[in-house]
Amino acid sequence: MARALDLAEEGRYTVPPNPMVGAVVVRGGRVVGEGFHRRAGGQHAEVEALARAGHLARGATLYVTLEPCAHHGRTPPCTDAILAAGIARVVAAAGDPNPLVTGGGMRRLARAGAATSWSPAAEKRRAQRQNEKFLAFVSRRRPFILAKWAATLDGKIASGTGESRWITGPDARRRSLALREEFDAILVGSGTILADDPRLTRRLGWSGGLPHRRVVIDGSLRLTPKARVFSRPGSALVATALPEGHRKARALTAAGIGVWSVPARKAGRVDLAKLLRRLADDGITSLLVEGGAATLWEFFRAGLVDRATVFLAPRILGGSAAPGGVGGTGFALPRAPRIADLEWEAVGEDLMLTGRVS
Repeated sequence: MARALDLAEEGRYTVPPNPMVGAVVVRGGRVVGEGFHRRAGGQHAEVEALARAGHLARGATLYVTLEPCAHHGRTPPCTDAILAAGIARVVAAAGDPNPLVTGGGMRRLARAGAATSWSPAAEKRRAQRQNEKFLAFVSRRRPFILAKWAATLDGKIASGTGESRWITGPDARRRSLALREEFDAILVGSGTILADDPRLTRRLGWSGGLPHRRVVIDGSLRLTPKARVFSRPGSALVATALPEGHRKARALTAAGIGVWSVPARKAGRVDLAKLLRRLADDGITSLLVEGGAATLWEFFRAGLVDRATVFLAPRILGGSAAPGGVGGTGFALPRAPRIADLEWEAVGEDLMLTGRVS
């Protein structure tokens, strides 16, 4: 199963919105076939592993990181291929919460005479962590949200005069760009656009050309079509509190920029829950929120952040006017979100910390 989980990772940047899946066929203590899901709509991991095993799959054990599907989607059910190959035993690491699958794949195999079992807890946790974006989207019908920012050791994301390039080193900045490759969309507030004029594009080419949406929250439509984020207007989207027929909205629409009116009850605010539902309906399963501090606060305040990733640089900026990573009025200490299952690693001269928001 450890090998199957490693194989599944090969599809991290190319399978969205599908889950990463790896499969290994073992017979007589020897690996005779293996595979992983490479791209949405392509061959599933189990089918690829069985094809490589050939006739040696009969009577063998199949280890797969996610419960095999038993329904017709873009491809036929994997359970049919498993049974046709003569697999004697199937071990799955994690269940699939998709209502079309959940438990049905393993039940179908068991009813047909195959022995079935689940992996130990440690492998289940690794498989669930690997596919947390997919599992969250299927369970909640909204995009999985990662909040990300870079800060100094004293928590500052910019100096008191607004300088922020560059707080972290080149290795951390490249790692940050890698996150864009695995998320369906990236979101920032209009303040970030006005301050830094970023493009918010993918630059590493790891995703194999998969679509990438860029979303800007601009409640009062302060932005103009000249902002660099709109240089590729087809993938740009502005969420606003103003009606879509407003003259500012029409100016953006005329430039090929999508405008969604999702006003909240409080004047001038965007309703984040409505925005996420519309993004989900538009096929966005994961969303990377890069800031700024005010936008990050709105997502945390609404309880919408699933995971936080912070790059910490070995610097001290100081300054009471220097902003922190998350702005707003702040939480009372007893209500402050906690970061669970914290992971950390050195990335060049900086430190990357990530954890589940609890």
